[in-house]
Amino acid sequence: MKKVMSLFMMVILLIGVLAACGPDAKKGASTEGNNEKSGEAAKPEKLIVWEDKDKSKWLEKAAADFEKENGIKIEFKEVEMATKMRDQLRLDGPAGTGPDVVTLPHDQIGQVATEGLIAPLTVDKAVTDAFTESSITSQTYDGKLYGLPKSTETPVLIYNKALATEVPATMEDLQAKAKELTTGGKYGFLALFDNFYFANAVIGGMGGYVFGEEGGKPNPKDLGLNNDGAVKGAEFIQTFYTDGLFPKGIIGENGGSALDGLFNEGKAAYVMNGPWAFQSYKDSGIDIGVAPLPKFANGEPMKTFVGVKGWHVSAFSKNQEWATKFVEYVTSEDVAKARYEQTFEIPPVKALAEDPIIADNPEAKAVADQSAVGIPMPNIPEMGEVWKPMADNLQTLVTGKTEPKASLDAATKAIEQNITANHSK
Repeated sequence: MKKVMSLFMMVILLIGVLAACGPDAKKGASTEGNNEKSGEAAKPEKLIVWEDKDKSKWLEKAAADFEKENGIKIEFKEVEMATKMRDQLRLDGPAGTGPDVVTLPHDQIGQVATEGLIAPLTVDKAVTDAFTESSITSQTYDGKLYGLPKSTETPVLIYNKALATEVPATMEDLQAKAKELTTGGKYGFLALFDNFYFANAVIGGMGGYVFGEEGGKPNPKDLGLNNDGAVKGAEFIQTFYTDGLFPKGIIGENGGSALDGLFNEGKAAYVMNGPWAFQSYKDSGIDIGVAPLPKFANGEPMKTFVGVKGWHVSAFSKNQEWATKFVEYVTSEDVAKARYEQTFEIPPVKALAEDPIIADNPEAKAVADQSAVGIPMPNIPEMGEVWKPMADNLQTLVTGKTEPKASLDAATKAIEQNITANHSK
């Protein structure tokens, strides 16, 4: 029996010696000072972060604080988010020269997740509970969380207080006011209604819709962009052009610059635009007022698209655990507040809704109120097939080349064909 016990003890000691010399112990010794918590991934020297164009100034302090706390340098650069971020990730990610963290609009999540460009996130429930439910839903695709919300935005009514003293009660009243004020190279109201992002507010308010719902999810087989309500919306849009209320220059790629230019020059009383435009208008010396968009005479609101920008971890990152920690850090209450103070983009953090910096800000309140009646942009991959056909056919509509019904029928047909060709399983 003593021999058995002696043999047993020798085996235990031998296992201990081998374990001490094994790869886990060696790894622990070599990363001492880097891995302060058991099971924590080895710290990289740096993380590469892509932020939206003209929005990275706030990152300087946030990056310095993160480096001070974690010993990881943050290297960031600006990439235009709406059109270039995704395409650049497609190229640089597989090549190994891409970022660890990117920012994207939520309507692209389904597509980039399907392509394997971003990684699902694993975070504590306490983290997701800090955000509004709708913003977390926007970052979720196929039952998985792919990002944490950075900001929420939607178009609102912006007006020059020197030219407009009140907010019309309805869109029809706003149109009447526009007719009254449009004269001599000055305009009453301007909007980019040839752009579906803005036009959807009218189409949706009149009864159209992009996708129907099935089981609480968007149904790409149910398109409502040429139903009776959508046609009524297109007819209303068309009148702004046929009645000469909009100049010819606010159509197409340069439309946004033309609209901003007229407002900045004091030549437009009201415009439909998003919170990204507030600071530019103020910098031009315009005393702006901001309000939710007027309802229609039928009592329905302008159903603007509500967009949520998020932070995401690249699927090609070799440092996904630390990239996730950085995403949690930059969306935390204090950092989100600091970002808002510089970008004026509203973070969907529950606690900040009651913070005076947002709660007492009429501009932020207008965006929040309009967001409450807007609709989240669908984040399924099929949404990518909607934008171009709608843009093409809205432009033929507003330039008088087609009638509303024919324009929307053509757009719907193209969307259906694209979905069938590119998304059939």
